[in-house]
Amino acid sequence: MSQTDSFIEEVTEEVRRDRLFALMRRYGWIAILAVLLLVGGAAWNEWRKAQNERAAQQTGDAMIAALQADAPEARADALASLDPESPGAQAVAALLAAGEQVDAGAHDAAIDGLKAVSERSDLPLVYRQVALFKLLAVQGRNLSPEERREGYASLIGPGSQLRLLAEEQLALIDVETGETGAAVERLQAIAQDDGATAGLRRRATQLIVALGAEPETPVRVNGAASATNGG
Repeated sequence: MSQTDSFIEEVTEEVRRDRLFALMRRYGWIAILAVLLLVGGAAWNEWRKAQNERAAQQTGDAMIAALQADAPEARADALASLDPESPGAQAVAALLAAGEQVDAGAHDAAIDGLKAVSERSDLPLVYRQVALFKLLAVQGRNLSPEERREGYASLIGPGSQLRLLAEEQLALIDVETGETGAAVERLQAIAQDDGATAGLRRRATQLIVALGAEPETPVRVNGAASATNGG
């Protein structure tokens, strides 16, 4: 490389550095601001997460303390006095309070609380369904079989976590209304359902026997489940 070429290259590099420094002086604050925003945003997220965890722990501790009261009336009052921030925690407190109110004989207060939870559109579906399930149980004989049937049927659908429990209640309504065949068919389906708990299967099987039918026994054929009549 000749001295002339070397000189030109040095000048060119110097010009580049001058331009870079000029750009940094003019726009460097943007990069600094971006870094500050990123760091500040991360710190804010961590602080908010810690606050949420602390609030959840405090709410849980308050619920546990409320449930340690001696009388159901006291437990219900303590739970009703809680004011959690999150809608989910509010729903849990209301559901627990309703249970204690039922034990205390305050059915009207329990019904009002459960209705309020079941109608809150800001809550996840599972909370509203649990509230409705409990509401139907509390109202009990004040509703006609068809009204209860309609209520429990609304809890059956894709993704419903109360589907099998609702099916069990529908089977009991079938028994109540003299539809024994429909009840047995529904109970057989519950007992064969992969999602049924051991307790639910046991209750379904016991009721099938009580109704004078034979429980179906699942068997395995080439690794697949099928059902045959017992005996």
